Amino acid sequence: MTVETGGLVEQSKNNITTTVKHVNNRVRYGNKTEKKNRSYKKMRREVVFPRVPDVLQQLFVSCTQIFRGPGLVPPASDVNKLCDIIDKMKPEDVGLSKNLQFFKPTGAVNRTPRVTYTTIYQCDQFSLCIFFLPETAVIPLHNHPEMTVFSKLLLGKMHIKSYDWVEPKDSIPPSKLRMARLKANSVYTAPCNTSVLYPTTGGNIHQFTAVTPCAVLDVLGPPYSKEDDRDCSYYKDFPYSAFSNEGETTRVSEEEREGLGWLEEIEAPENAVMDRIDYLGPQIIENY
Repeated sequence: MTVETGGLVEQSKNNITTTVKHVNNRVRYGNKTEKKNRSYKKMRREVVFPRVPDVLQQLFVSCTQIFRGPGLVPPASDVNKLCDIIDKMKPEDVGLSKNLQFFKPTGAVNRTPRVTYTTIYQCDQFSLCIFFLPETAVIPLHNHPEMTVFSKLLLGKMHIKSYDWVEPKDSIPPSKLRMARLKANSVYTAPCNTSVLYPTTGGNIHQFTAVTPCAVLDVLGPPYSKEDDRDCSYYKDFPYSAFSNEGETTRVSEEEREGLGWLEEIEAPENAVMDRIDYLGPQIIENY
């Protein structure tokens, strides 16, 4: 990604300088240290990554033990274990700070803001990612096939809307509309507890909208993979009443209808495109 530096925050202590860059309304994720070595006549600089926080290393080790493959939902005890770890995580554990210019609301937005993401770690079984959403940015409605996902809002305020499919399948032929049940439609403010979605429950199809600039940690088990038929699908939602008289195959009460809607699979929208940046925060130790 080619960008121009829009800001710089530096903190210096004991000859170690921590540098974090942000780019206009995007973020250039970086948290590295430059240690000045004065043992030679010529000044020498070496890049030293921050020491991995215990909670981040603990998250990595636990993920290697818990995630076993697509469609295999971890038992409740393991889900609770991961939630306990992620609940303890703070922005600083991945090299972030609420004082960065990126996370300060800017008011009016004159263009469609772009989401940025970085990958802390990824293997066939799981991935650890952070998504950066500028104010008003949207990660459109999408699914997580055969995946269990843990999400933690690290910074900011975000509106989350999520659905699960209604089973048995109820659709309107010949369109692609399918009935879904609304699971969440609320605004969340960091710090908040970890949320979990499963292959068929917990709000597997969700949308994120940034009320203020946000950072979200996602633990995906397993990660998306086109080769393994776990590609991401996108949807447009409609209120239940919009098509309530067209070919319904299931009759529901008036009370139930308030929590129902119709989803139509669509091509990836423009705001589904994200910018990827390198993760330069605390590095996980793989051979721990």
